[in-house]
Amino acid sequence: MTSLNQAHKILLIYGVVMVLAMIPTYIWSKFDSRTFREVGVWVKPMKFMAATALFAITTAWLMLISGVSSEADLSLTWIAILIVSTSSFEVGYITFQAIMGEASHYNTSDLLHIVMSALMGLFAVCLTASQAILAWVIWTHNSNSTSSATLIGITVGLILTFVLATVSGFLLGGNQPPQGTGLPIVGWHLYKDIRPSHFLGVHAQQFIPAFGLMADRFLGDFAYAGFTAMTIGYFLAWIGLTWAGIVRG
Repeated sequence: MTSLNQAHKILLIYGVVMVLAMIPTYIWSKFDSRTFREVGVWVKPMKFMAATALFAITTAWLMLISGVSSEADLSLTWIAILIVSTSSFEVGYITFQAIMGEASHYNTSDLLHIVMSALMGLFAVCLTASQAILAWVIWTHNSNSTSSATLIGITVGLILTFVLATVSGFLLGGNQPPQGTGLPIVGWHLYKDIRPSHFLGVHAQQFIPAFGLMADRFLGDFAYAGFTAMTIGYFLAWIGLTWAGIVRG
């Protein structure tokens, strides 16, 4: 395990800032009763702040436990900068639109909002692409070491984060979720709503590496088989939720 470098510090500080930003946002939401599509206008900013904090902190954690050598410090720093810059744009624009009481996503009311929506999509792809880049850096700097289910889990999880989150993100861009509040806390619907699928895509970053860690810790000689089975199950769940999200009838 390597010590904290500049990339780790950038991501951890950024994650803490996003968590702290949720506090005044939540307090202010109690004095602002405005809603958009039957949901409070401050719900989406808080969701994105929380998701961004988790994304940044998890990335720092994966960088740390993957044992990447100091030779990759510059690459990791640029990955951290990519994450901070792209996600800051998303959170900032979504928060600004909440202040204005207007939609951030699916807003094609004028040319400016069309351009901003397109930029959000571009930056979202760049954000998830950071995970594929990190997977490459981790794998190449561990190519001479013995692979474990944990290392494979980190690499596969980062790649799946990019692939699944990007695919579901594009599908989400063309399929606006149903109006109103669905499931508790998250607010999703399990039918005609891509958001559950997108959740699995984005959070492959946490779940798949966790599968590798658990497999190494508890399954011994069956670690690789166990990790493979859990990952296939996760992928099938993503397919099922994606299908439920796009089916119309």
